[in-house]
Amino acid sequence: MKKLKDQNVKGVVDYLPEEETIRRNIRRTLEDTFIQYNCLPLETPILNKQDLLSSKYAGGAEILEEMYTLSDRGERELALRYDLTIPFAKVVAMNPDLQMPFKRYEIGKVFRDGPVKPGRFREFTQCDVDVTGVDSPLAEAELMEMACDIFTKLNLEVTIQYNNRKLLAGMLEFISIPESLLNDVILTLDKLEKIGMDGVKKELQQKGVSSQSIALVEKETQQWVNKEICYFKSYSSANEKVKQGLQELEELTSYIEGLGLQKRCKFNPFLARGLDIYTGTIYEIFLTDQSISSSIGSGGRYDSAIGGLLGTDEPVSTVGISFGLDVILTAIKSKEEPFSLEENPDYLIIPIGTKLEALIVASSYRKKGYRVELDMSGKRTGKLLDRANKRGIKQVIFVGEQEVERNEIVLRLLEEGNEERIPFQF
Repeated sequence: MKKLKDQNVKGVVDYLPEEETIRRNIRRTLEDTFIQYNCLPLETPILNKQDLLSSKYAGGAEILEEMYTLSDRGERELALRYDLTIPFAKVVAMNPDLQMPFKRYEIGKVFRDGPVKPGRFREFTQCDVDVTGVDSPLAEAELMEMACDIFTKLNLEVTIQYNNRKLLAGMLEFISIPESLLNDVILTLDKLEKIGMDGVKKELQQKGVSSQSIALVEKETQQWVNKEICYFKSYSSANEKVKQGLQELEELTSYIEGLGLQKRCKFNPFLARGLDIYTGTIYEIFLTDQSISSSIGSGGRYDSAIGGLLGTDEPVSTVGISFGLDVILTAIKSKEEPFSLEENPDYLIIPIGTKLEALIVASSYRKKGYRVELDMSGKRTGKLLDRANKRGIKQVIFVGEQEVERNEIVLRLLEEGNEERIPFQF
């Protein structure tokens, strides 16, 4: 048998109580905010039919390469979900009586057999909100505002980059990139900040894009750097996708400015998102200080997925946002003053030869709504008080044999050093 340190599968981690406490507080912050925005809870299966997760409206070629596949005893081809988006789309497609607009949240484990790096694992937790039945960019604006609220509560400064796939596709059509190559060029341009123009050109060559098309991409996109939305208006009369994308971007930007979020939300004409399911608005959330270079949240509009699963070309307006719990934990742990809402016990109860009676006291206080720790270690009182001080426990109850005989308990306030006797009927 191998040493125990080798027993975890690569890309999965155990979270001990200190880290798990922070994770649960992050999750609670996310969930409370989701509920504040009137999102409804949903839970979908981890195990899915392989053909559902590999449909053309799903995650795209890169993600499908990372999908965990398996078969059951009946030789049915199954897969572990790699995100929460397609399972949500499946739910909407299977339940036509859902009242629209339908806005749900889900927090759950997903699995990808991809590269492992800080904040990115092969088993990880996603926290998603999706809205279906809303055509207007108002839905995107609300999700972006929700993201800003969440990271304010988590004490993380973020920048949300946003763009529109119609604008990007239309601009590439305008410079005569063939439609058959659009997706390849878009997904490669998405990596421009990471790999630079030389890296973009090399990857396009590997994808079989002609040298003429690559030269056009290089020449034209250099003019887009640091350009605002208004720069692209001159192209709107020549390409319908550019026109539609600009209209959606201008409406979204008006909402962003109306909410006072323009300093936290930045237009990026190269942002494409690594999935080809997106049909309109796209956005990614980055730490402003770039202490983690990868995004810690992302999303966008994907109007074709639900209709595609239903076998029709009819678009069903849908937009979503996803937060990575594990990468947010990594970001918080890197801060000098990490976010923590650790709830210390209200009381530590120390039995002195009175195990049953101390248990009764603990039960009574828990029924009153207090968080109570009952000591079961039998350690010396001095050590227990030291541990209570370190944990931030401010109130200790002693239950001794004499106190039980008198139907009372002793309450010590550690910060003040005061004690008082309180009647308690055993």
